[in-house]
Amino acid sequence: MMSGWLEARNIVAVRQDNLGDVVMLGPALRAVKQTVPHARLTLLASPGGAAAAPLLPELDDVISWRSLWQDLGHLPFDPAREYALIERLAACHFDAALIFTSFAQTPHAAGYVCYLAGIPLRAGESKEFGGACLTTTLPSAPDAIHQVERNLRLAEALGFATADRRLAIAIAGPARAVALDLLRHTGIDPDLPFVLLHPGASAQARRYPPERFGAVARLLGERGLQVLITSVEREAALIEQVRRIAPRASYLSGRTSLPEYAALIERAALVICNNTLPMHLADALERPLVCLFAGTELESQWRPRFTQARLLRRPTKCQPCYLFECPIGQPCLEIPPEEVVEAAEQLLKQPVMSVEF
Repeated sequence: MMSGWLEARNIVAVRQDNLGDVVMLGPALRAVKQTVPHARLTLLASPGGAAAAPLLPELDDVISWRSLWQDLGHLPFDPAREYALIERLAACHFDAALIFTSFAQTPHAAGYVCYLAGIPLRAGESKEFGGACLTTTLPSAPDAIHQVERNLRLAEALGFATADRRLAIAIAGPARAVALDLLRHTGIDPDLPFVLLHPGASAQARRYPPERFGAVARLLGERGLQVLITSVEREAALIEQVRRIAPRASYLSGRTSLPEYAALIERAALVICNNTLPMHLADALERPLVCLFAGTELESQWRPRFTQARLLRRPTKCQPCYLFECPIGQPCLEIPPEEVVEAAEQLLKQPVMSVEF
């Protein structure tokens, strides 16, 4: 246990990645809150990741900020933006900062910002030398470790402990009510089983081809199952490709908050998706899952750990490539729709946890 951490009463947790990354931070946040329940816990997240905050009851506040050290070259040159972040953090008078990263990220840029903001305790996991940007530097874990365990490893090294390592999210009653209305509006009978398909993902390399998702939806419908296909608004062109092949499925695009979307997954008999946010939500809610898991990452880093799940991928020599665009036609996802449906049917036959609404 590192000196001073358990006496901290105003803590900022830094995780400036995507929604799924913030959801996977939940067990580490729970460890902090269970160990020091009277401490105030704030999340510093990207604008996208901040949307996950309502699902994480351990949080007292969230700061949404697009930071230079997580930028992929889109932010303009504007040092005043980073000065503003330092001033924002300084005004909060944090006494400790936990900087959570993936295996490929450095904590030192965020650590330096926290230092300039006057935060006396700063911890992160690092492969490289970063001077005194951090007051506690944990040697990096093996790359293949699961991200949830990587997060917990940092928290536990500082003295924060939890007996529950599962993903868990909180869904408020109003979000469940909206989800119920949305299901009825799209033609889904919420009292009967339905399969939720999500064909999208933030990177092209992680998307099972939309025409095959359409074939999966059509085959499930032919077997008498209700099928709900979800998407975000920017995926309209992708969804149209699915709709041409599965016109009788129900569709829902960009009309939910994240808690409302989680409530839809909570009601689903089965989720079928790529390696993306719905996979983590299904794991947190213990809903059966078929995941088209591209060779962009190692399964051990991100896979669902507790729900009943089938991960489908073809072995390839280029795995893990960590690419956003696949230059060779996605051989890792050369999976016939019939194989996806077979995996879905096998999971649907197995007993699963019932959900009380």
